[in-house]
Amino acid sequence: MLCFSALDKWSMFFTFSPSSPALKFRPFYSIKLKQALSTPTPKWHKQNHTVTTPIKTLNSKLSGYMRNGLVKEAHKLFDEMPRRNTVTWNAMIRGCFQNGQINQAVHLFHQMPARDIFSYNTVICGFMHCGDVATAEDVFDHMPFRDVVTWNTMISGYIRNELIHEAFRVFHTMPEKDVVSWNLVIGGLLKSEKIDFARRLFYEMTTRDAASWTIIISGLVGAGHISEARELFEQMPVKDVRAWSTIIVGYVQHGDIENAELLFRRMPDQDLYSANALISGLIDNKRVSDAVNLFFEMPNKCQKLWNSLLLGLIRHGLVEEAHALSAKSPFSDFVSSTNMIVGYFGISEVEVAVKIFELMPIRDTTVWNATIFGLGENDSGEDGLKLFIRMRELGQCPDEATFTSVLTICSNLSTLHLGKQTHAHVIRMGFEYCTAVSNALVTLYARCGNMDSALREFTSMPIHDVISWNSIICGFAHQGDGEKALEMFKRMILTDVHPNHITFVGVLSACSHAGLVDQGKFYFDCMRYRYLIQPTTEHYTCVVDMLGRHGSIGEAVALLDQMRADAIEVPASVWGALLGACRMYNNVEVGERAGERVLEIEPHNSGVYLILAEIFMSHGRISDAQRILLRMKEKGVKKQPGCSWIEVNDRGHLFLAGDSSHPEFGSIRALLDLVHLEIEMSIANKKSCQEIELLLDGGYCK
Repeated sequence: MLCFSALDKWSMFFTFSPSSPALKFRPFYSIKLKQALSTPTPKWHKQNHTVTTPIKTLNSKLSGYMRNGLVKEAHKLFDEMPRRNTVTWNAMIRGCFQNGQINQAVHLFHQMPARDIFSYNTVICGFMHCGDVATAEDVFDHMPFRDVVTWNTMISGYIRNELIHEAFRVFHTMPEKDVVSWNLVIGGLLKSEKIDFARRLFYEMTTRDAASWTIIISGLVGAGHISEARELFEQMPVKDVRAWSTIIVGYVQHGDIENAELLFRRMPDQDLYSANALISGLIDNKRVSDAVNLFFEMPNKCQKLWNSLLLGLIRHGLVEEAHALSAKSPFSDFVSSTNMIVGYFGISEVEVAVKIFELMPIRDTTVWNATIFGLGENDSGEDGLKLFIRMRELGQCPDEATFTSVLTICSNLSTLHLGKQTHAHVIRMGFEYCTAVSNALVTLYARCGNMDSALREFTSMPIHDVISWNSIICGFAHQGDGEKALEMFKRMILTDVHPNHITFVGVLSACSHAGLVDQGKFYFDCMRYRYLIQPTTEHYTCVVDMLGRHGSIGEAVALLDQMRADAIEVPASVWGALLGACRMYNNVEVGERAGERVLEIEPHNSGVYLILAEIFMSHGRISDAQRILLRMKEKGVKKQPGCSWIEVNDRGHLFLAGDSSHPEFGSIRALLDLVHLEIEMSIANKKSCQEIELLLDGGYCK
C-alpha cells in the first residue's frame, strides 16, 4: 500500500499555478451563509421513510419541476405545501443551484428548520458547481459531522475546478475512503494528464468496481496507450457494457477497425453506442457495405442508429447511396429525409433536395430551416425567401436558426427592405437578443451600407462573440472606413474574445483601403507571431493589394517570391491583386508576369485578358495587345457583361452592360444623359473660371 503520511512525497507529480482560475474565487455569499452556519445546529435527523404518500408525491413533483427548469412552478408548489420535511427543503435547495438561483438556495438553507447531512452535501456540491470554491470550503469547515459522501463531494468539486492538488490533499486526509473516493482521484489525475500517478494509484486499490477499471482504461485510451488499455480490459473480472464500449471506441478512434470489430463480435450485449462508433469507423475506412450489413445484423435496430448510418454516408459524400438505402428501409423517418436534404444541398443538387422536401408529409421547423439555409448557400436565395414566406403562411413557427438564415440571404442579396421586415419579425418574436440573430442583423446592415444601423445593433447586443466583432470590423472595412474598423479591432482585443483569421482579413482590408501600409504590416506580423494564425489566401491578397495601392510593387513581388520559397502556392487572387496594382501604376513588366500567372490558373478569366491588353495598349505595344485579344478569342473566352442592381420602392432592378430590355430604359437613359451633360457643363464652367483667374492674375502682374 501507498503511505500517505507525508503529502510532500507526491509533490513531484504536480505542477501548480497560483493563477489558476479556480483559485481566484472568493465567497460572495459569505454574510448570509455565515449567518446560517452560526445558527444553533439542530439535532441530526434521519430521513423518515414512513412519510405519508401525499408529501412524497409532492416532493417528487417539486423535484420534477426543478429538473425541467420550471422554477416558478416549484416555488409556488413549495409555498402552498401544508407540510414540509427535510427532503422538501433539500429538493428546493438542490433545484435552485441547478437553475442558477444561488442567492435563493442560500436563503432556503438559512431558513431550514432542521438540516441533515444531505443538506450540507447539497450546498457544497452547488457551490463547487458554480465555481465558488471558497464558500464550499467554508460550509465544509463548519459542518458538525461529515460522511464519506461529504469528502467525495469536496474531491469532485476540486477536480471540477481544476484543483487536483487540493483534491489529493482531501483524499489524503479523509478518515475513511470508499471506492468512489479512489475513482474520483484517479479520474482527476487522468484528466490532468498525470498518467503515471493515476496508474500507480489504480494498482494500489484494494477494492475495485467496474467503474474503476473503466476509468483507467478510458484514461489510457485517451493518452494513446491502447495496448495497455487492452491488457487491463482483458484482466477485468467482470466487464460491463461501458467497459466494452470504451475499448471498442478507443480502437475506432485510433483507426484500428479490425480489433474494434473483433471485440464488438465478442461483446455479450451489443449496445447502440458501440455499434454507432463501429459503423462510423467502417464508413471512414470506405467499408460501406460492411457498415450497412452490421446495422442489419444488430438484434436491436432503431431509427436513431439508422439515421446515424445515413448521416455517416452523407458526410463522406455518398448521398445518392444513402438515399437509395433510405428509400428501401422501414426505419427511415422525417429525420432521414432531413439528412437527405442537407446532403443533396451539400453536393449542390438543389432540385433533388427541394423535391424531397416537397414530398415530406410532415415537416418540422428543422426541415424548413435546412431547406431555407440550403437554398441560400446554393445561390437560390430568392427561393429561400419565398419558402420562408410560405412557412409563415402555413403557420409554422420560425426559430433562431430560421431568422439567422433569412437575414443572411437578405445580406447576400442586399435586400435591405425585406431585411428590415424580418428584423421587425425578430423583435415581435423575442429573438433580438439571440447572438446568432444579432450577428446576422449586423452583417445585413453593414453589407447594405447602413453602418449606423449596424453599429446600433452591435452596441445593443448583450454578448459579443468573435462573429459579432468580425461582422462590424469587416463591415466598416467593406464600406471604406478603415479608421473605424481599426478602432473596433482595438476595442475587441481589450475583451476576452480572441481574433481569428476572418478578423484579420477585415483588419488588413481596412488598412488597404485606408492606405495604412505601416499599420497593415504591423497587424500582419501580429497575426502570425502574437496570435499564431497562419496566413491564408485572403490575408496575402489583402497585403499585396495594400502594397500595390501604395505603389510598392517591388515589395509586393518580394512577398510573393517569399511565399513561393516557403512552398506556399500563390493563388490566382493574389496574382490578380498584383495585376490590379500594375494597371494602376503602369508597371507593364510585372503586370505581364502577374497576368500570365493568373491565366495559367484561370485560363477563362476574361477580365485578365482585357486588363493585359489595356496595359500593353497604354505602352504602345499594339501587337502584344492584339496577341492577347486573339488568344482570348481562340480559347472561346467571352467578356462577361457588367451587372448591377438597385432596390427602389421595395422592388429590385437588374441592369446588364449592353442590355436595353428594362421597361423604363428610355427614361433612365435620358436622365443619365442629362446628368452627364450637367457634369460636362460644370467641368467647362470650372475650367472657364480658372482661365479667367489666370488672365486676371497675369494682368495684375503686368
